[in-house]
Parts: sequence; C-alpha cells; structure tokens
Amino acid sequence: MRWKTGRRSQNIEDRRGLRISRAGLGGGSIGIVILVLLAMFLDIDPRIIMQGAEILEGGFQSSQTETQPVIAGQEEAREFTSVILADTEDTWKVLFPEQLNKSYKEPTLVLFSGVVQSACGFAQAAMGPFYCPADQKVYIDLDFFDDLKKLGASGDFARAYVIAHEIGHHIQTLLGISNHVMTLRRSMNETQRNALSVRLELQADCFAGVWANNAQRARNILESGDVEEGLNAATAIGDDRLQKQSQGYIIPESFTHGTSEQRVRWFKKGLESGKISDCDTFKTKKL
Repeated sequence: MRWKTGRRSQNIEDRRGLRISRAGLGGGSIGIVILVLLAMFLDIDPRIIMQGAEILEGGFQSSQTETQPVIAGQEEAREFTSVILADTEDTWKVLFPEQLNKSYKEPTLVLFSGVVQSACGFAQAAMGPFYCPADQKVYIDLDFFDDLKKLGASGDFARAYVIAHEIGHHIQTLLGISNHVMTLRRSMNETQRNALSVRLELQADCFAGVWANNAQRARNILESGDVEEGLNAATAIGDDRLQKQSQGYIIPESFTHGTSEQRVRWFKKGLESGKISDCDTFKTKKL
C-alpha cells in the first residue's frame, strides 16, 4: 500500500503502557452484541464469551492504572494505523453527504496493550480488535497484527482491512443499524442472534470494501497484490476456517461473523461497487 505519505489522524488515543489494576475492574456495562464482536478474528468460540452474558444498565467506572513500558518496535504499526484511520475519515466524510445526505462523525481509535476498559466493559487483547458503540471508539492492541500473520493473513492491506472493518461498525452505529440489531436480538434465541450477528459483520466487511474502492479512486493507495492481501485476510478469518483450525470441526449455527466465502463475497461487493447502498446484508436472502 502507498501509505507512508498519508495524513496522520488526530483521533488516536494511546493507552499503551497503562495497566488496569484489579481494583478498577468493577462496574462494566457489557452488551451482548459487544461480547460477540470481541471474538473478532481469533479462534475464540463465541459461545464461551457469551455464556452468562447479560445487558446491564448504567455507566462504567474508570479503571485505576499503572504505567508500564510500551512495547518496542511498534512505531511503524502505530503510524500505519494512524494513516489508515485518517484515510477512512477522509473517505467517509465525502461519502456520507454524497450517498446519504448526512454528515460523518469521526470515531476515536484507542491503542492499548494487554487489557483495556471501554464503555462496553473490560477486554483482553486476545479477544482481538473491537468497536464499542457506547463510546464510539475502536480498540486495537497492535500485537494483533502479528497474530494476523499467524492466521495466514499478512501484508499492509490485510491490516488496513481489519481497521476498515471496525470503522464499518462505526458506520452502522451512525446509521442506527447497530441499535436496531441490538433491539431485535433481545427477543431472539441464540441461533437467531448468531445469524443476525453474521449479517452485521458481513455488512462491516462490505463497508470496508466501499472504503477501499473510494480511497483508491481518490488517492491511488493500492499497489499490486494489495487486493489479494485483503481477500486473503477475509478468507483467513471466516468462522468455518477458524473453527476447523481450533477444534477440527465446524458448528454452522454458532457462526457469528460468516464463512470465509461469505466474508470474501461481501468485501468484494463493496470493493467493486463503492456504494453504501450495495451493502444491505439484512434484506438479501443469500449471504
């Protein structure tokens, strides 16, 4: 990717080097949808994360923190993340008024190491990057990019796809989609909730493709092989592939993000069209 000369975002909140103390872990407000999103990208069984989960009302307590050394060797990863975030800002600030006649509100991206407290609760890095609708922030531990390589998805555009996918969830929040999905989930059984979550995630994949399409046309960010990196990342993190790798078999009714084929299809759809309207995963019969 051609990213090094790109603009750096000012919406980065760097919490690396802060450690949450035991005393600061109470009072989290964790929505079921967020718990599902926390399983993003890694081979974590969503049923384990969701076990005993409830939607709790009320705010969250600010955690007590202690400083610890920031992991060395992450300077380039931080710069890359900042540039991609800035590019999503530039893209969606144009697309919202053009395609939706709305204004775009920029999210904040939080960098953390190990553990983090958000308005959606306490999370560990092993759960992967996630977006919290309650505070409209994306949370990423930069070590995840190394984990992404282990899953078979390497390259700059694979990392950009991850960031753009999480921004896709922010788009869903701004458009009221996330809130509507959360309301629907309250009257559903687990299988139905999982199926709805798949549609939510595939739409975020499509929105990531919409970003890439428009960023390429506006700023020529892609180089040879970049699209293949993005498609490979979408393939690597399909529910079927992750379950097969982690447990040797798949449980389709437990899928929360979609199969590799579905993720590739919807990412490509957004990438090829560049239109937000082509990403309605909730009305289509075939995902």
